[in-house]
Amino acid sequence: MLDFLFSNPFLFIAWAIALLVAITVHEFAHAFVADKLGDPTPRLQGRLTLNPLAHLDPIGTLMLLLVRFGWGKPVVFDLYNLKNPKRDSALISLAGPASNLIVASILAVLVRIITSPFSPVYFLVPFLLPVITLNVMLAIFNLIPIHPLDGGKILVGLLPDEDAEKVDLFLRQSGLILLMFLILPLINGRPAVYYLINPVINTILSILLPGQSLV
Repeated sequence: MLDFLFSNPFLFIAWAIALLVAITVHEFAHAFVADKLGDPTPRLQGRLTLNPLAHLDPIGTLMLLLVRFGWGKPVVFDLYNLKNPKRDSALISLAGPASNLIVASILAVLVRIITSPFSPVYFLVPFLLPVITLNVMLAIFNLIPIHPLDGGKILVGLLPDEDAEKVDLFLRQSGLILLMFLILPLINGRPAVYYLINPVINTILSILLPGQSLV
């Protein structure tokens, strides 16, 4: 994204808006579901809001700007406030990526409706395409099944209790190391995660926006 700053400022602004929307939706969804499942922690910490400033993580935002894969400030929730900690933790984690995919799908339908150059709101399309793209990218990146990404908690929530404890312990001990390996530009100047999830992202975008080449 940073390469657009001087070469195409308009596109940089569009991607910056997309970044704020995707991260805000993602983290708000975590906070909203946690609150609905009985944990007031996110609300007490000011995370039950659509204000982007409450959800931006400096490192995660920088990664999004540099390589378009990143994260927001993690929403903290207290397992002791949840009736079914393993299941509810997975649901809270799933809410973030799911909300991104829902937003991307709704906006993709809107783009198809207004895609005619004769539409009075056609000018919105260049802003909507990055929002759709970044929502899909953020969702798929966070579904990677390692901690501290959402996919780690989702995986643990799907496993039987005995296996869940072992996997959770392993991911807590090695998750950050695995994540660093994935996001470092080790292969042809790109992070390994690019080759891991880019095919999935492109497949989803080809369904939502056929004919568009966005990643």
